[in-house]
Formats: sequence, C-alpha cells, structure tokens
Amino acid sequence: MKVSYDPKTDTLSFILKENVSVAESDEDKPGIILDYDGQGDLVSMEILDASRRVTEARKMEFRIAG
Repeated sequence: MKVSYDPKTDTLSFILKENVSVAESDEDKPGIILDYDGQGDLVSMEILDASRRVTEARKMEFRIAG
C-alpha cells in the first residue's frame, strides 16, 4: 500500500493495489473518490481538499494491530 499527499492539489491518495487497471470510479461522498478494478475490488482512494478534511495531511502514522 502507498499513501501520498500532494500539497499543490491538496490531494491525499491511498493506493491499495499497485499496477491494477481502474475499471470504475465513484465519488461516494463529495471529495472522496473510490476506484475499483474489474472485479469490483477497491484499488485506490483519493481525498480532495485534504487539508480541511484530515488532521495534519502531511503527517502519517502506521501501526499493525496485534
């Protein structure tokens, strides 16, 4: 999984599956774009206007529960 933040476009992107073609995109809620592959699996998500939707868009913490 890859996560990136582009300050120029203020977009936060989560790539869940790399090198997979997007067959369908859906704006589930305004500013939240979900991308799906041909089997209907979620492959990526974009959050537009991230600086107002996410706390500290430039900072990320990763944890593995267990």
